[in-house]
Formats: sequence, structure tokens, C-alpha cells
Amino acid sequence: MHWTVVAPFIREQSDSQWLTPFVPGQRHQFRCVPRQGSTINWHEAALPVTGREEWLRLWNQSQEAVKAKQGGIITVFPQLAATVGLQQRFALKRFPVVAWWFNVGTCYSGLKAWLACNSLKDVNRFIVHTSCEREIYSQWLGLPLERFEFVPLQVPEIPVTYKEETTRPFILATGSACRDYPLLFEAVKKLNIRTVVVSGPRALAGLSVPPQVETPFGLERQEILRLGQEARINVVPMTQEGPTAGTRAIVEAMRMSRAVIATRRSGIEDYIKDGETGILVEPNSVDDLVQAIDKLWNDQELRERLGQEAARYTAENCSDEAAGAAMGRILDQVANETHLG
Repeated sequence: MHWTVVAPFIREQSDSQWLTPFVPGQRHQFRCVPRQGSTINWHEAALPVTGREEWLRLWNQSQEAVKAKQGGIITVFPQLAATVGLQQRFALKRFPVVAWWFNVGTCYSGLKAWLACNSLKDVNRFIVHTSCEREIYSQWLGLPLERFEFVPLQVPEIPVTYKEETTRPFILATGSACRDYPLLFEAVKKLNIRTVVVSGPRALAGLSVPPQVETPFGLERQEILRLGQEARINVVPMTQEGPTAGTRAIVEAMRMSRAVIATRRSGIEDYIKDGETGILVEPNSVDDLVQAIDKLWNDQELRERLGQEAARYTAENCSDEAAGAAMGRILDQVANETHLG
């Protein structure tokens, strides 16, 4: 079966094939539709919502995908699933749609919920990256649970080319969504440990940053990965807001064999098994976070064991190959159900 792939990070058709080379077998063929215009840096965005200009770019990209399709469409992120779904409704013609990386930050009510339900009602599969999201989105959209499938978040192998910084060791925390940086700041003040927080102005607005904390803005991805490898500990402190958060930051650190401390919240236990592949701390507990950081900071053997197990788990479950195999299985199911391909 032929699939048209549309994602906001696909820029040039010739070299941006995402997961498609890792789908096994010859049953499915793919074409990627590149995005026009710049890509948003969500950490630097002034508001945590998609603006009008971005919606227009997504609409145009999804329109190109619908025009180019020869079978079904694979979308990445909820916004493109919604715009493709709307165009499907306007065209009055059903075609298979698989919505990958369907991570909704907020399950809105009112008009936004009505628009989401109507634009997404004909999507064949929603791929989520924490198991708890299946039931959350099924209930929110009023759609059968079997349309939602959990696939561990795919992160390509990250070459480890930097060693832990030993002269001026530090903790690293990254990300913006649902982060509890006030709690982290309180913990590192008590411990007096150098900490680097790579986030955006929106996530840190109004916070009093202690002297132990550095907050560099505008770093490129490779610089952030370097910091992740040089850090003694990667910490992902989170609130309980939203369906899920922190998954990508956690999986990237695990892929780099780093020891991770994260807040226990919905979805995180799909990746971190406490004491095996990382350490989980209770939400809103500065004492729990202080104890976890202090223990891991001073136990190199524990850091190495957790990092090795984290790397093994993510290599088996979060690699391109694992995600490609899952995609092939899901596309086979959808093709069989729709009697195409």
C-alpha cells in the first residue's frame, strides 16, 4: 500500500524519510511531503499554543499531502492529524489515516473539543507514546479504545562522544512542558550543586533563579546533547498537569546511557523502572528529590548501572528499528481493515 507521510520536521523530500526506511518488507511504499517555511522552536515560543500562521503552514502542508496521496496518509503530531482530518471531511471521501506521535498537551473542552472530535473522527489509528494516553484520548474524543495504540517513543541512536564533566560537575534539566523548576531550584539550593537548565523564557518566567543554576537560552540541539552527556545526572522535574510530559527528554538521556531522575507521573513508568532504568521521585516533594539527587550524585557505581540498563532498554524498545517494526505491523492492520494494499 502507498502512504504519503506529512510531518512538520520533514524539510527536503530527498533526505528526510523519518521512519519509513525501517519498515520491514515490501508491502508498503512511502512518499514524504516536505514542509514549507521555518520550524517552530516550542521552547522559545511566547505561548504554548499553535498560532494562526503556523496553522496556515500546517494546512498547506496537509493539503499537499491530500493532493499527492495514492493510498493513505501518515501524519506526525496532532495538528497535522487534525488538518488532514478536516480536509478528508471536506473532500467527502474516506482514505486511511494513521496519526503518529499523537501527544495532546491539553484535552480542551467546549468549542476546541468539538473541533477536535469532528476533525479526528475518521482517523484509523492514533499512535501514542505512553500507555495511559490510550484511554485518556479515547474518552476525550469519544472513539473506540482499539483505535489508540501505544508504541514507545522512537529516538535515533545518539553517538556518545563526550565524557562526564569532572572538573565542574553539574546536573542537567531540559524541556518546558509541565516542568516543576521551582521544586528543582529549591532542591539544588539545599544541596549547593551546580545545575544547568535548558528551557525557554516562558517556562522560567517569574521564577527566582538561584546562584547554583545557569539558564542558557538558544542552544542548538547538538549543544544540548553534549550537555546531556557531560552532566553527572539528568533530572526531569515535572508537575501533574496534562496527559503526559517529559518523555522525549527522558528517552534521549537514556539513549545516551545517562542516569535519570524523573518525577513519578502518568506515562513515565513506561520508560523508567524505579531503581532499574532510572529513579522516580514523588511529585511536589522537595525532600524526595533532594534525597534522590544526593544519593545518585555520590554513587558512581549506581549511576553507571542505571545508565547501562537505560541504554539497553531504549535500544530494544525506542530505536528506529523497533519503531519501524511497529509501524509496519500497524500499517498492515489498517490496510487489511480498509481492504487496500
